[in-house]
Amino acid sequence: MTLLSALDYASVAVFALTGALVASRAQLDLVGFIFIACLTAVGGGTLRDVMLDRAPFWVTDPVVIAVAAAAAVLVFFAAHRLESRYRALLWLDACALAVAVPAGVGVALGAEVGWPVVLVMGMITGCMGGLMRDVVCNEVPLVLKQGEIYVTAAFAGALAAVVLAGLGRDGALIACAVVTFVLRAGSIAFGWRLPVYRPRPPRDGLR
Repeated sequence: MTLLSALDYASVAVFALTGALVASRAQLDLVGFIFIACLTAVGGGTLRDVMLDRAPFWVTDPVVIAVAAAAAVLVFFAAHRLESRYRALLWLDACALAVAVPAGVGVALGAEVGWPVVLVMGMITGCMGGLMRDVVCNEVPLVLKQGEIYVTAAFAGALAAVVLAGLGRDGALIACAVVTFVLRAGSIAFGWRLPVYRPRPPRDGLR
């Protein structure tokens, strides 16, 4: 198995776990768990593949759907054992982001597109599945929480891969995963935040 294939499978499995955890917070049935898990697991990669004019990766390799479904069933029967499902969700999502971004970058590099497209494909693969999950389950999307280093972590990881492409594809993808995880983990563990826009009151009564 190549590193890129391993990243795809890891991304599917871990994102599926996060989807199932969100489904548990929404108190869905088992079919709902599987649906949300699969949506989360393949959402970003599907959008990436469609934009790159490729067959969606789960169509050419349906085993990934079975992996996502198995993760959903596992969480359905085990989620109640977690002390804090939200804390588990945050850390699993950080791990999923750290494997999904390099997976997207690797596919884009293989398609021989320009570096701006590589950046966008990495971010889409890492962020869109979780965004779909949260919107469908009526949760505040993690990617949009005020000041959170999430999309920024995906961007920085993808940028690291582009800059370090001279190390070879595998070396660049490993660097991408490390940068993405360190930034996202720092945001969770140490409260790293980016400055956010603060509107100022209008002067002289003008708006």
